[in-house]
Amino acid sequence: MSDTARPSASTPGPTPAPIPSPVPKPVPTPTLMPAPTPVPSQPAAVEAVLVGAGDIASCASSGDEATAALLGQIGGTVFTTGDNVYESGTATEFSACYAPSWGLLRSRTMPTAGNHDWGTANAQGFRDYFALNSPTTYYSYNLGTSWHVVVLDSDCSQVGGCTSGSPQYSWLQADLAANPRACTIAMWHHPRFSSGEHGNSTSMQAIWQLLMDNNAELVINGHDHDYERFAPQTATGVPDDQRGLRELVVGTGGKSHYTFVNVQPNSQVRNDNTFGVLQLTLRTGAYDWRFIPVAGQSFTDAGSGTCH
Repeated sequence: MSDTARPSASTPGPTPAPIPSPVPKPVPTPTLMPAPTPVPSQPAAVEAVLVGAGDIASCASSGDEATAALLGQIGGTVFTTGDNVYESGTATEFSACYAPSWGLLRSRTMPTAGNHDWGTANAQGFRDYFALNSPTTYYSYNLGTSWHVVVLDSDCSQVGGCTSGSPQYSWLQADLAANPRACTIAMWHHPRFSSGEHGNSTSMQAIWQLLMDNNAELVINGHDHDYERFAPQTATGVPDDQRGLRELVVGTGGKSHYTFVNVQPNSQVRNDNTFGVLQLTLRTGAYDWRFIPVAGQSFTDAGSGTCH
């Protein structure tokens, strides 16, 4: 892989303790001819745009309003990487805290569930708010002619496990076989690799390997409230520029910031003090990434890669 960087039914969870009703947020707004000039090569055609982040909305924070303002300026499909609303993913929280910001983009949002979304039994607030047309919290969709996107659930205890042979693993195996697209993106909440407060999670290691075996390109996560980009690597962290998956942790949706605790091998770029969104420009056989900071901030990251 050539890269250029510039720098199902789910088991109900426990019912949470009652929490105070959040205070609703306000809605934000024949002579010799000259030799011809060489024509520069054109980049591969754009097929689609994905833009988003995770760890998003809280009635106690205004960061999500700032990131939502970015989304309003960028077309394409909005993704989330979990923990859509705090603290417990209730219907009231979605209505009062998520709806006035990222909720304005709900009609073009393809969400991922996180552990805070599972704070309500069966993640019912999450399911109802996004009207998921799926009996599970994992699903997939296609973009353009080349791209397949799989949205997975890393709250493994809630979905019958994530190891080989589990319902989600078997579903993904069948889904990838049924959608042999040239390029694949996967997203879930808990990162396999992270230098942040939560650190590495092995729960999705088998699924990472399955994706790699099926020539996937990218993994997008949240959970740690920071931005981190990793070099392509295997499920056990071995660098692999030819077949490895590139992971980006984008927990920068607006809730809060986490500091980096233990820098992991293959970590290439990190930032722990900037809210913003990740824009993925999906091309025919290639992709570009760009981290876009909220107004007043300067950190950014960008690069490109080709599909396996």
